[in-house]
Amino acid sequence: MTRNTATTPIHKAIPLREDAPILPESLSGRSIVLVGLMGAGKTSIGRRLAARLGLPFHDADAEIELAAGTSIAELFNRFGEAEFRAGERRVIRRMLAGEPIVLATGGGAFMDTETRATVRRDAVSLWLRVPLPTLVRRVSQRSHRPLLVGQEPADVLQRLMEQRHPVYAEADLVLDCGDEPPDHTTSRVVTALQAWQAPRRLSLSLSQGSYDVVVGSGLLSRAGALLAPVLPQKRCVVITDDIVAPLHLAALQAGLAATGFQHDVIVLPNGERAKSLEQYTQLIDRLLDLRVERRTAIVALGGGVVGDLAGFAAATVLRGLPLVQIPTTLLAQVDSSVGGKTAINTRHGKNLLGAFHQPRMVLADTDTLATLPPRELRAGYAETVKAGLIGDAGFFGWCESHGEAVIAGDRPVQAEAVLRACAFKAQVVGEDEREEKPNNGRALLNLGHTFGHAIEAECGYGNVLHGEAVAAGIGLAFQLATRLGLCDASDTDRVIAHLNSVGLPGDLSRLNRRLSADGLLDHMRRDKKMRDGRMHLILPHAIGRCATISITPLEQVRAVLTAAGCS
Repeated sequence: MTRNTATTPIHKAIPLREDAPILPESLSGRSIVLVGLMGAGKTSIGRRLAARLGLPFHDADAEIELAAGTSIAELFNRFGEAEFRAGERRVIRRMLAGEPIVLATGGGAFMDTETRATVRRDAVSLWLRVPLPTLVRRVSQRSHRPLLVGQEPADVLQRLMEQRHPVYAEADLVLDCGDEPPDHTTSRVVTALQAWQAPRRLSLSLSQGSYDVVVGSGLLSRAGALLAPVLPQKRCVVITDDIVAPLHLAALQAGLAATGFQHDVIVLPNGERAKSLEQYTQLIDRLLDLRVERRTAIVALGGGVVGDLAGFAAATVLRGLPLVQIPTTLLAQVDSSVGGKTAINTRHGKNLLGAFHQPRMVLADTDTLATLPPRELRAGYAETVKAGLIGDAGFFGWCESHGEAVIAGDRPVQAEAVLRACAFKAQVVGEDEREEKPNNGRALLNLGHTFGHAIEAECGYGNVLHGEAVAAGIGLAFQLATRLGLCDASDTDRVIAHLNSVGLPGDLSRLNRRLSADGLLDHMRRDKKMRDGRMHLILPHAIGRCATISITPLEQVRAVLTAAGCS
């Protein structure tokens, strides 16, 4: 029996009740789209939800029938499913282009790639996930559904579940529903919407395209939904290490499996020593053994070491594989995962063999920071502070007020720190993707790194954390700038005091390592930023303002190292 389109109600907006639920700001101005299989209750729940929120309600199928002047079943019979989906796509795009509404879609609508893209852009999607027995009971009472004609409902629905559930899982929200009354389900929908927080996104624009840095809580469990729109196929290889895997791999695998991603896992040994030619060779052999294709993505789950090594493998295997960075340390979230630098170490120094290879997406799940020891958080915080020192004095002031909270594990403050540091780096990388502006571009991100890399090499990789070495390097860079008359001593004192206050070695002596000035200088001479035999250092002129300075001869650098306690 077909519906009579002349009597199909079109619900208009009603005045917002005083007791209407308060929804989060992330839903402001956005439509709500209900998706799910036939019989999920999208229309009945949608009408009730619209009434509670004071929004217009629309049923996509009813709108299509109204526009076509005939039933959905007749449209299928006359034109076929492909033509029907094309019309459905146009109707949904038109409805979501206007003011916010609540929209119930047909069971196959969300399967269309273009429709999903429209919904992601203009609405918040919610999947009403209903068990098979409930669906069978509901749809068996309605013989007009085109996909059920001449077939057993249970068989059809089981097949549709297998096909559609991995795609429905890309919805922003998933709500498991049963046989409860529609009003009860609607209340649960409202509660879910009130609790929902959209992850925050930064778009990094480059000459060859762009990608998003996504920051938020619970992203590992949503990884498949977030990655499906940006990867060329639902197959990937997760590369992680033996420390991260027991903590976070299961959550990522569940998130990938929910949307039908096939994935393999390679677990590396933890630590800086893994960034070696030997480990790189073993890794690419394992990738080739898995018969990866050029559309198979590499997903780097871990800290900076995993990101660098997996990223370099992605850059070189089959001349380049899609890459996703999922950093699990604060240092990697605010710095190494963003910008496309990949590298491994050699006996001559750190990061001397590498490539620029931009990821398709960066997922910074702030929940992973809860598993980090305080020392690791402090090391990551050094790179956070660096962003303010290079080009945002206001952000450095924010760090002075909130640095202790970041290290203490305050989740919202950590998320803000990650977002602000990534926003700064995204701007710099967008203007100088391949570090081709040595005096005022991406090279400025190396503040403290020439000293820091030398400290790491002199101490032995892994004995001093990268962030600790960078903090000491920042202190030395400010001290050298003051000695050269570039930077006021009060700024240097302020920076070193802040680093020391949060437990970082703003003073080199706080590393408690016996270091040789000659040894450090020898490592610095091998740095990538050497040009024409001259050392080029990033030095501050003030907090928030840095530049590249050519240093020759090196007596002033030696004097700073000696004053800092080097032999």
